[in-house]
Amino acid sequence: MLFILNPISGRVKKAHVEEHIECYLDHSAISHAVRYTEYAGHAEVIAAEAASEGYDIVVAVGGDGTINEVGRALVNTSTAMGIIPCGSGNGLARHLMLPLKVRKAIEVLNQLEVRTLDYGTINGHPFFCTCGMGFDAFISMKFANGGKRGATRYVQLVLKEGLRYQPERYTLRFVPLDDDGNPTQEHPLTVEHNAYVITCANASQYGNNAYIAPQASMSDGIMDIVVMQKFNVLDAPQMGFNMLNKTMDRSCKVTTYKTQHVHIHREHSGAIHYDGDPVEMGTDLDIALVSRGIRVVVNPAADSARRRPNRFQTATATAFNQFTASRAFLNNKLRRGGGASRH
Repeated sequence: MLFILNPISGRVKKAHVEEHIECYLDHSAISHAVRYTEYAGHAEVIAAEAASEGYDIVVAVGGDGTINEVGRALVNTSTAMGIIPCGSGNGLARHLMLPLKVRKAIEVLNQLEVRTLDYGTINGHPFFCTCGMGFDAFISMKFANGGKRGATRYVQLVLKEGLRYQPERYTLRFVPLDDDGNPTQEHPLTVEHNAYVITCANASQYGNNAYIAPQASMSDGIMDIVVMQKFNVLDAPQMGFNMLNKTMDRSCKVTTYKTQHVHIHREHSGAIHYDGDPVEMGTDLDIALVSRGIRVVVNPAADSARRRPNRFQTATATAFNQFTASRAFLNNKLRRGGGASRH
């Protein structure tokens, strides 16, 4: 087992992590080594070397960015990825119900429970949690280039830019696949949306238990494509409630598609993100799911620990969404002068 530590990511001192590895790793069953990253992208290089050298497990110690670097070196290999989450959001670790405390995460590693899970690609770049475009990618780019970091800075950007950001027109073409996962000659389904955010979700959340795609699974062979309409300041509390309570798919502002492969055309090139890291891409984006393409050390107790919305949360979300839908209907009717609806 090789541990790859990003010395500048997240909230945990890496010397503290090394001490915990020495104390709590099951040395009777596992031999291990530790490497530190020295530059952006170094974790991918180290992980690729480890896979070629025959390591059974490479453990990413860091946030979703470090996990992405390690994971993309291990896809379609026999080497599994382990995770000790030390980032700020920890979206993938939270989806997998991995403990956020270092000692508990090491105890999960000791159980050596490995499953083969799905991952996605956007224009060939692997992602494991989510990728997307629109407002979230725009804010991620602003945040990455803004110098100052931290949750306070992120919230300031969202509040400053949120109501000014204009939706963009997107054309989504869902590509039919044959049984081997190859594109077919069948006529694809094409839809258009004037969207505020489009998220392609292999896993259920962005991080910090903000569930953008609450029904997404890493073992079902499909992605959830979440299309979010523009919403106003009156809608914002409801959208936040839905995201934190696993009821985003119930929102009247959200349309969800399930697919293995989608091609998205947008009006302008600009920011996208994969696993939270922003990059610039062009107007045409090809997003595909690779079924059972990466081996991951998982938490055997995850299913019993998984949190589901309770009846009160579900009822509250339904009431919020019905109120929003009714308000939108009345506003549209008033704009048409109160006349009968058109068909």
